[in-house]
Amino acid sequence: MKRRDVLAGICAASVWPGVGLAQQSTRRLAFVHSGIPADRLTESRGPFWVRRFYEALRGLGDVEGTNLIVERFSAEGRSDRFGPLVAEVVARKPQVIVTNLNDLVKGFMAATTSIPIVAVVGDPLAGGLVTNLARPGANLTGVSINAGVEIYAKRLQIIKEALPSATRIGHLLSGNWAPSSGVTLADASARLGVSITRIAMPVVDETELARTFADISEQKLDGVIPDEGGSFLAARATLTALAAKHRIPVIYPFRDYVEEGGLMALAPDLGELAVRMADDVHQIFNGAKAGDIPFYQPSKFLLIFNLKTAKAMGLDLPVNLIARADEVIE
Repeated sequence: MKRRDVLAGICAASVWPGVGLAQQSTRRLAFVHSGIPADRLTESRGPFWVRRFYEALRGLGDVEGTNLIVERFSAEGRSDRFGPLVAEVVARKPQVIVTNLNDLVKGFMAATTSIPIVAVVGDPLAGGLVTNLARPGANLTGVSINAGVEIYAKRLQIIKEALPSATRIGHLLSGNWAPSSGVTLADASARLGVSITRIAMPVVDETELARTFADISEQKLDGVIPDEGGSFLAARATLTALAAKHRIPVIYPFRDYVEEGGLMALAPDLGELAVRMADDVHQIFNGAKAGDIPFYQPSKFLLIFNLKTAKAMGLDLPVNLIARADEVIE
C-alpha cells in the first residue's frame, strides 16, 4: 500500500516548492495519521470524522481537485515509523500539516517551526504540547478529544457501574505511556476499589491485537479502557471483534466502536471536532497564525451502549445506568 496518496487530476508537474504562476492560489495540505491507512484518509473512504473534515473544508471553499492538493501519509500503527514519516512530510513543505497523536505532533514540532500544524490530540496541556489553550503559540493549534485526563476516571467509573463486581481493569495504550492518564486512573481506582493493569502496544495490528486480547483473557481482567489513539480507531473492527470473542467488556473513547459492535463508549462528538479542525486549516490558508488560534476542547460527551452486544456477552447492565445513556443501540 502506498503511504502517499496524491490527488488524482492535479498535473504531476505541480511539485509543491515550484508551483507555476497559474497555480499560485492552490492550497497544499499534508494529512498524516498514526494508524489509518493513507488511502482511507479521503472524503469517500475515510472514517466519519475524516469525511466530515473534508466536507467542512469543501463548505469553506477549499475543494480537492479545484484549489486544494492533499498528500496523505500513515504510520500504519507503528510508532517506530514516526521519525522517518515526519522527515518525509516536512521535506515536502506543505502549507499546513493535519495530524494526530501527541507523540507524532511532538515529532513535527521538533522538525519544523515554520509549517503550521493542526492536530487532534489528547489533553494538549497535560501532554506538554502547549501551556495556554487560548493562545497555543509556536506553530500548533487543533482540537482535544478528551478535554483533560479526567475523562479516564469517568470511563473507569462507568465501567465499574456496569460491572459492580469488577476489581481488575486493563488500561490499553497505543504507543508510549501517558503518565498523566495513568495517575488519573490510579487515583480513581483507589476510590473505586479496583486495580489498574497497564498494557502498552507500540505496534497496533491484527497480530498484536490478537496476542494482547489473548493475554488479557488469560489474566482474567474484568474490563478494559483503551486510549484514544488513532491506531486503535483504525483497527476498531478487529478490536471490537476480539473483545466479543473473549467476552471482555470494554468502554471505548468514540462512538465508531459501538457502531462496530463495541459494548459502550463515553465519547466526544468527532464530527464537531472535525469541523473545528477544518476551520483552523481554512484560517491558516487565509493568513492566520496557528499559534494564535485557540485550542478547542469539547464540553459534551455522549454515553452510548450497544445492548445487542451486552446480550451476546451475557451482561445484564444496570437499568439506572442505561437510563442515563444519550444513545442506546439495540
